[in-house]
Amino acid sequence: MAVVYKAKCLLLNRFVAVKILRSEFTDDEEFVKRFRVEAQAAASLNHPNIVSIYDVGKQDDTHYIVMEFIDGITLKEYISNRGVLPWNEAINIGIQICSAIEQAHKNFIVHRDIKPHNILITKEGIAKVTDFGIARAVTSATITMVGSTIGSVHYFSPEQARGGFTDEKSDLYSLGITLYEMVTGKVPFDGESPVAIALKHIQEKPEKPAVINPSIPKGVNDLILKAMKKDQNLRYQNASDMLSDLQRTLAEPNAKINGSNAVEELPTRKMQAVGADLEIQDKSDDGDEAYMEEEDTSTKKKRDRLSTWLGIATGLVITGLIVFIGIKLVIPAFIPEPIEAYIVEDYKNRKFEDVKALLSQHSIIAEDDRVYNDSVDKDIIIAQDIAVGNSLKPGSVINFTVSDGPLLVEIPDISGDESRVAAQIIVNSGLVPEEIREHNETVGKGLVIRTEPSAYEMVKPDTKVKVIVSLGPELEMVKMADLSGLTRTEAENWILKNKLKIGKILPEDVVSEVARVIKQYPLADSEVPEDTAVELTFGVEEQPPEDPGTYHPVEDPEGQEDDQPPVSSAKTKLITITLDPSRTYGEEVWVYVESTPSDTNIRKVEVNQPVARDRFPFSIQVTIGEVGTTHIIVYLDNKLALEQDIQ
Repeated sequence: MAVVYKAKCLLLNRFVAVKILRSEFTDDEEFVKRFRVEAQAAASLNHPNIVSIYDVGKQDDTHYIVMEFIDGITLKEYISNRGVLPWNEAINIGIQICSAIEQAHKNFIVHRDIKPHNILITKEGIAKVTDFGIARAVTSATITMVGSTIGSVHYFSPEQARGGFTDEKSDLYSLGITLYEMVTGKVPFDGESPVAIALKHIQEKPEKPAVINPSIPKGVNDLILKAMKKDQNLRYQNASDMLSDLQRTLAEPNAKINGSNAVEELPTRKMQAVGADLEIQDKSDDGDEAYMEEEDTSTKKKRDRLSTWLGIATGLVITGLIVFIGIKLVIPAFIPEPIEAYIVEDYKNRKFEDVKALLSQHSIIAEDDRVYNDSVDKDIIIAQDIAVGNSLKPGSVINFTVSDGPLLVEIPDISGDESRVAAQIIVNSGLVPEEIREHNETVGKGLVIRTEPSAYEMVKPDTKVKVIVSLGPELEMVKMADLSGLTRTEAENWILKNKLKIGKILPEDVVSEVARVIKQYPLADSEVPEDTAVELTFGVEEQPPEDPGTYHPVEDPEGQEDDQPPVSSAKTKLITITLDPSRTYGEEVWVYVESTPSDTNIRKVEVNQPVARDRFPFSIQVTIGEVGTTHIIVYLDNKLALEQDIQ
């Protein structure tokens, strides 16, 4: 229907989402009507799990809605990325969606298109219901248009598939489908065409979620099946009832869900009556005389004797058959065979499947009731409901309490996630996060490197999980040299060469060509990390220029001398280098400065090194000639930034 843009509100200085109706639909009254319905429906709702509407309007032929911007992904993408969600996380998301649906229903609004594509998950793990584009107020006319259906075929209810009456229970059916997909990783009904899928919604029963994913507790399984009942009267009657059961199953996973086992009977079908108009005609013609030939008397007697013997033979055969059937079938039915009773043994601490196979040989039915147990291995019998020594007849049932092993949850894969989002995912999984930070060369700062125990391992609930978060690359330590007595150019060259930053320059208006460093911070001989800003203080008193040949070597941390002799302060001049505002630069900018005096015409490279972007603008001393002009060229990232002649 529409295109959604990310925009920024200049009045409140915040990001928003702007939904604009596509231009090809602006002349379609039905689409425009639905677009307005969405705005009216969602704007009347104020709930933390519903996307907020800020504004709606029309400019020329453009219809638009301004709404809350959600920094996250759809639930469909979340399921695709994660696969099958842990049941408790799925129930937690379901509670948020159901709470939003409850708020909409209280305002007499049926969403009619609840599906994972219309649920947004924020980075904090909060679910937001959006896209009320086909929502409709609950009235007597809430019926899908004849000949068409509105909604998404994998998620809409049987009544939507039939084009019938839709109400609040239709949204709860779609929520049941959404919960089914979260805990199993797939939709319950799929097919080669939308019509085939719609027919399955109407006619077929879904496979139980617990069959696809055995880790789903009984209460969660029954809740989903109740929400997906095809008969509207057997489903949850309102969102409040379903929300109550969702909250109860989160605390009691095996809670009994009332109405989950209700049997849906096949509807009575109207069949065309079979016609039985039979006419019997008895014609008697008293006026006609039958002409019959007289038979020969002897022939007639022979025929009578043959008929008599055939009748006797037939009677004997029938009598024999009756006697045979009576002996083989009827008599044994009245004489029961002796039944041998089975004596119950002690089956505790034995495998349930082995005991079940043993009992089946004696026509005894074994049923199991699974419970979590930390001390008994999985599939081992804990107790039995019939005591040792009792006798059982064939067809009897014996119930066993069987261990399902300790209750375990899977550690989610949160590598690469932001630390706060990762911690919330761990909490939603029923585990306890413990953040540990360490340096890493490949994983960005603030992102998760790994977990201990590792992802996908099965652990007990409330297990403490170490979440290893990156501090970024570990910085090397630099030993500070004594910069006192150096000129500004000499000091800054040493700082940049040793991967440090130029910090505050004091006093701020130093322009003297003979000013030298009198104080520094950090102090000489101290060790500091890379990228540390170095603060320099210069003396302002005038000093006589030194001999141009004088060279003050500066020891670097490795004990080697700086290979660049200082520039003579008597033959230099200060120039300022600034960045071009129309260009984009990285964290460091490669600076190349070249000077050519006119009196000697000898080119000299003044600077050829990277400089931190946040240091610009900055000033450097360049060599000038004794007389005439000096041609200065400045390149920033290999692009000409300055070219001029100075005196």
